[in-house]
Amino acid sequence: MENRLFVCSSPHLRDNVSTRRIMLDVIIALIPATIAGIIFFGMRSALVVVATVAASVLTEYIMRKGLGRGQTISDLSAAVTGLLLALNLPPSIPIWIAVVGAVIATGLIKQLFGGLGQNFMNPALGARAILTVSWARWMTEWTDPLFVDAVSTATVDAVSTATPLGVLKEGGASTFSYLDMFLGNVPGCIGETSALAILLGLAYLLFRRVISWHIPTFFVGTVALSTWILGPGGVFTGDPLYHVLSGGLLIGAVFMATDYATCPMTRKGRIIYAIGCGALTVLFRLYGSMAEGVSFAILLMNIVTPMIDRYTVPVAFGGEKHVE
Repeated sequence: MENRLFVCSSPHLRDNVSTRRIMLDVIIALIPATIAGIIFFGMRSALVVVATVAASVLTEYIMRKGLGRGQTISDLSAAVTGLLLALNLPPSIPIWIAVVGAVIATGLIKQLFGGLGQNFMNPALGARAILTVSWARWMTEWTDPLFVDAVSTATVDAVSTATPLGVLKEGGASTFSYLDMFLGNVPGCIGETSALAILLGLAYLLFRRVISWHIPTFFVGTVALSTWILGPGGVFTGDPLYHVLSGGLLIGAVFMATDYATCPMTRKGRIIYAIGCGALTVLFRLYGSMAEGVSFAILLMNIVTPMIDRYTVPVAFGGEKHVE
């Protein structure tokens, strides 16, 4: 029999993994953080989650219909965007602001740029940044978890307070224990306070091979090392564990920085990207006017991603290396 060589365009290796399956895995991985947020901040958090997810899905449906494109709400990406946005909002956020954020994330940042995979920045974080600039008061108003002081909070709906990073920024002494920050019994966004819940989600995503370990490890590792060197007390006297367990670092490193559409394609590129995210986070936290910096750090590195890809993606066989 005559041997024949069939030539066709790439990709040559295929997988049966679908967008819907990946998004479903992300939703499952976010369940522990969502449950933790509801446990610590009450059913008000569940209302925010329902509102943002519903608004995100409805916005995608209307946008696709209006732009004359095929419907994509069944791939669950809109639901993931809404859920991630909710987990990055304060528990006391007015519902109408949360809905506006979902419309911005899905309609403006995602669909106007072509839909899933075409957006140049993470939709949930982009919307969060816009909400922070537009409604700074509501986006920086935090409440104590239900279990911080059950006696003093028994007769009120919420007690305004500062987050662990806010206390540090104000130069005060932290009253939060490592255990409380690990479990989630501290003020903060709905889904960012429980390191335990986020780590459970990370373990699931790694087990399902939805993400690799490179971005979360180098992101968090850069923040830990940098805060140890540049922390409040000077060189080599910072508290890296406090910074790792505080704010949105873990949820950002695990769920936002690893977004397929906005992170580099190569392993080398992802390491560079993660180190950049970590370095910017530390600069914002220690020297910026705001206590937190994870969202803006990831968004800035999202913008740099095309350049990282340009210099780290291997040259195709027979192609020419990029020369400036």
